[in-house]
Amino acid sequence: MKFNTQLIHGGNSEDPATGAVSTPIYRSSTFHQHVLGGEPKWEYSRTGNPTRASLEKLIAELEHGTAGFAFASGSAAIHAVFSLFSQGDHFVVGSDVYGGTFRLINKVLKRFGLEFTVVDMRDLAAVENAIQDNTVAIYFETPTNPLLQIADIHAVTTIAKRHGIKTIVDNTFATPYNQQPLTLGADIVVHSATKYLGGHSDVVAGLAVTNDEQIAEQLAFLQNSIGSTLGPDDSWLLQRGMKTLGARMRVHQENADAVIEFLQADPHIDKIYYPGLSNFTGHDVAAKQMRNFGAMISFELQAGLSAKKFVESLRLIDLAESLGGIESLIEVPAVMTHGSIPREIRLENGIKDELIRLSVGIEDPEDIIDDLKQALNNLD
Repeated sequence: MKFNTQLIHGGNSEDPATGAVSTPIYRSSTFHQHVLGGEPKWEYSRTGNPTRASLEKLIAELEHGTAGFAFASGSAAIHAVFSLFSQGDHFVVGSDVYGGTFRLINKVLKRFGLEFTVVDMRDLAAVENAIQDNTVAIYFETPTNPLLQIADIHAVTTIAKRHGIKTIVDNTFATPYNQQPLTLGADIVVHSATKYLGGHSDVVAGLAVTNDEQIAEQLAFLQNSIGSTLGPDDSWLLQRGMKTLGARMRVHQENADAVIEFLQADPHIDKIYYPGLSNFTGHDVAAKQMRNFGAMISFELQAGLSAKKFVESLRLIDLAESLGGIESLIEVPAVMTHGSIPREIRLENGIKDELIRLSVGIEDPEDIIDDLKQALNNLD
């Protein structure tokens, strides 16, 4: 099946018992067992739930993996993936990551004896030089949050395989509609499914996918043992949102293209971070490994202009954390999504105090642009 058809008909799209076209919500916490000591398909909903299983099958299909796992949040999915490893293991991690991932690594995982070296994933020599005898995996986002930096997935996975280590890619910004890291050599893909996959700002969820049988067995064990699984109602809501991913992403992209054209011409804008721009570092790599460039845009205002005044002047676009919903959302990472990162580290990584991140929604593009225009003009 083609991708958009798979979105609608993938997973367990038809209930075998009733023929229901929409996957039923199985709210049961436990399941009747016909034989004592047998191996029933369903026994307890933390271990496995039919609604969640349909979602997990779907994301595995979309990412060209063999097994998918649904968690209570993107952070829970990332935590479970790092739990595959042991005390003393070392990771090479991209320097530009979501603030919650930075917090998880530095405030939680390091306490359990995991070790990390942070590098710019665009610098392949630096990536390889950071690998140590105890390195077990490379972890990165592409495009990154919030600077939209692009890492060459195939090149990084080639380095990883040469050293016998794993590659983990956060595919949240791109989604499997635009990019499928497993096909480029990655071992594990993670998502904050709260974002584009859910697409309606009404569910918090995380997903992990692999095409490695041993990793799949270990993730299934960890998912059950840690217990941070996604409930049946949220699983159903997420899968329903995913059915329209292709349709939504096309409109997101059209609107982002229009917004980029506007921002490039506006005198209030100093710098734009967007991989679709031909002069953006990483543009050629993005064009090679992505279907489209996505609808996340970051930008900086001219010196002396207030990001605070700008975002508070918006009338249509919501000042809010998160991204990827049907509504346009805007934020200032330094005080919102990346506020947990110490300022000196943020600045070192290129996240300035006045950086603005825009998630372009699927409203009429004229309305999005009109709102940006009036807020920018309010700075005069």
